[in-house]
Amino acid sequence: MNEVVHFGAGNIGRGFIGALFAESGYHVSFVDIAEQIIDALNEKQTYQVRTATENQETITIHNVAGINSKTNPEKVVEAIGKAVYLTTAIGPKVLPFIAPLIAKGLTERLNHTDEKIYVIACENQINATDLLKKEVLKALDEKTIEKLDGKVYFLNSAVDRIVPIQHNEELLDVLVEDYREWIVATDQSLPEVKGMQIVPDLAPYIERKLFTVNTGHATTAYLGYQAGKEKIHEALRDPDIYQDVKATIEETGAYLIKQYGFKPEVHEQYIEKILHRFQNPKLNDDVTRVGRSPLRKLGPEDRLVKPAREAEKLGLSFTHLAKVIAAALRFDVAEDAEAANLQQQLKEKGVVAVLEEVSGLGADDPIAKEAVRQYEQNNQLK
Repeated sequence: MNEVVHFGAGNIGRGFIGALFAESGYHVSFVDIAEQIIDALNEKQTYQVRTATENQETITIHNVAGINSKTNPEKVVEAIGKAVYLTTAIGPKVLPFIAPLIAKGLTERLNHTDEKIYVIACENQINATDLLKKEVLKALDEKTIEKLDGKVYFLNSAVDRIVPIQHNEELLDVLVEDYREWIVATDQSLPEVKGMQIVPDLAPYIERKLFTVNTGHATTAYLGYQAGKEKIHEALRDPDIYQDVKATIEETGAYLIKQYGFKPEVHEQYIEKILHRFQNPKLNDDVTRVGRSPLRKLGPEDRLVKPAREAEKLGLSFTHLAKVIAAALRFDVAEDAEAANLQQQLKEKGVVAVLEEVSGLGADDPIAKEAVRQYEQNNQLK
């Protein structure tokens, strides 16, 4: 088998995961409900991925097709039956909605073949594949669940590539940064895929990525928005914002070093690399795009609150993280449904109640107290 089924034909799917499979010689079936993109994939069967660099690299992707899961679910089931990999880049909130179709595909597959299939959710969330597996198992009967062992492998992964807002002439083409990282946790020997790194324990790498890249990106967006900046790279030209962003991911870094034993000098180099990536003007990324969905990003297990809680438990500083939490609460972008919802909640309930409800931080929590202090201080400055 040389087939891959990838759920999510968006920019991350086409510009990162799907592209790596295609470059590795696999045929990739992108599954989505975006009719225009699916039709274009089937019509052209090719597109280009360009790097946001001075000496731009253009990679032509071949051997791809699209399946509309809304109008052709039976075709998705058929494709799963032939695939060696099933991956997603669709957003963690969508995983429960695609799980029943995946379950149906796996059920049919297990009735016809004993070939192994590897299921990997490539999402910006810790252990996203575990979430997908839980939802898939809900949709399977006991007999099918018994057949999974040794045939269907659910593997967690960490992914990292910035894909900015697109301004391409061709619908399917994607602009990406040249940096990429895809780490998969398994003790299995997997069919080779270009750019995939295999490790026995994912936790150190996924937290390093989430609490450096995602925390740093969100921090730049929220502090940049608060300062009236429009672009991520412009925000980091402001020395005060730059220092605040660096200090924030140095707080998360102190936790990561203590928890996982990363060498301080190596982690400092990682931080510098991340900041350099964010400063790339060719990405031309909007602070409003990076900061979108603040309710999710203020969640108890996400990029701001989780590292602050872990730092606090270890007796480490969380002051800068609390400052960013306060800035996230001020992210008032009418076009963003979550941001509008957050502002409405703040008006109706107040900041203390919102932090408890959205972030799981009680009124007496030291992180909540510091975030409230920063939020109210900012209100007084306005």
